[in-house]
Amino acid sequence: MSVDTVSLTGWGRTAPTTAVRFRPRGYEEAAAVVRGRGPRGVIARGLGRSPGDAAQNAGGSVLDLSGLARIGGVDAAAGVVRCDAGVSLERLLRVLLPLGWLPPVLPGTGRVTVGGAIGSDLPGLDHRRAGSFARHVSALELLTADGEVRTVLPGTALFDATAGGLGLTGVVLGATLRLRRVSTGLMAVSTERAGDLDDLLARFSAGGDRLPYASAWVDLMARGRATGRGVLTRGEHATSDMRPAHAGRTRLHQRSGAAPGRSFFPGLPPLPGGLLGPAAAALCNEVRYRGSPRARTGELRPVPAFFHASDALPDVRPLYGRGGLVRYRFTVGYGQEETLHRVVRRIAARRSPAVRAVLQRFGAADPGLLSFAAPGWSLELDLPAALPGLGRFLDGVDEEVAAAGGRVCLAQDSRMRPETAAAMYPRLAEFRELRARLDPAGAFRSDLSRRLGL
Repeated sequence: MSVDTVSLTGWGRTAPTTAVRFRPRGYEEAAAVVRGRGPRGVIARGLGRSPGDAAQNAGGSVLDLSGLARIGGVDAAAGVVRCDAGVSLERLLRVLLPLGWLPPVLPGTGRVTVGGAIGSDLPGLDHRRAGSFARHVSALELLTADGEVRTVLPGTALFDATAGGLGLTGVVLGATLRLRRVSTGLMAVSTERAGDLDDLLARFSAGGDRLPYASAWVDLMARGRATGRGVLTRGEHATSDMRPAHAGRTRLHQRSGAAPGRSFFPGLPPLPGGLLGPAAAALCNEVRYRGSPRARTGELRPVPAFFHASDALPDVRPLYGRGGLVRYRFTVGYGQEETLHRVVRRIAARRSPAVRAVLQRFGAADPGLLSFAAPGWSLELDLPAALPGLGRFLDGVDEEVAAAGGRVCLAQDSRMRPETAAAMYPRLAEFRELRARLDPAGAFRSDLSRRLGL
């Protein structure tokens, strides 16, 4: 097992803190770290894709599980896979797709580990049908505060606290997942432009769930009658009769462009103020909107290109400046569309340089005590952390979301106040009580848990 002292941030590169990082090679080495933890506790970390501070632990220990990445066995007949927590969804997809299976839930990036997907209870593009990630876990192996590894099953209090529990109930070491059968490696995709937010919401709803995967890019720089305009993309798994004669059933997409994770400007450190000013962001959004088809149906795309297109793009974080980026994701229920309208209008009026903004629809709530997804609309956006007054502005949005019965995503948060989190998550007291009972000494801690009093 390797050990070093390192400064860590989330993917957003805000608020770096220093911790002792352990990289175990097996379950027993991970258990030894938990048993020998110091007074600041320990938190698990995967590929570091959480935008905020959920996988940081200032002055304590961080258990890097990226080396625990074994895929133990795929039961292709039953559609079940057993794997370590450090396996990425991207790798799992590469292994499963040639066998005619997919991971149960696929978010917008494949660079998330199975452990991270459980700890944040990730929703995918078809949440209305499939729910979040942990709903498809039939068992998980959890390293608890006493240094023991337990098998935890759905329907138990510990499972519900661990699903979306941000690593604070223990270290997920492995899981058994139920998979989704597919007949080809292609998606049939529909794309359409919407002239404003009302139009966009109407198009979402009009499609029903016939095409189960759906998300929209929203132009948060547009104002006036174009406020909230966007591009809606929906898809379904292509059947064999849709596949071109020359296309193999399991052919994976050979992505072009820059190598994954490379910067737009190799060797260039993040600039103090970044390159994303309002004018540049507005131009980028205009080009993207005008360059999208007014309406197109039946386009065939390889599965990885549909779900993880952004993973083939260069690293855009240097554009946000040295302060990093703040990812803000919230959801409000159906019937609270006016709150969504007000938030979009506030962002547009402020001229905040937002080029990434994703709108989704959620279905039934998941059983995790701190799971994010709930029936309604979810909007996720990235903003430069150094924007003047950004903290005060987002505090105001928090209040509006909370007043509408909505919530901000804890797994992506980097700045919310503890009283706001308590107002948004009514089962937080139940989560704290269970943690206090199972882990009275506070073995599992993170910068996020201290900041929000989880």
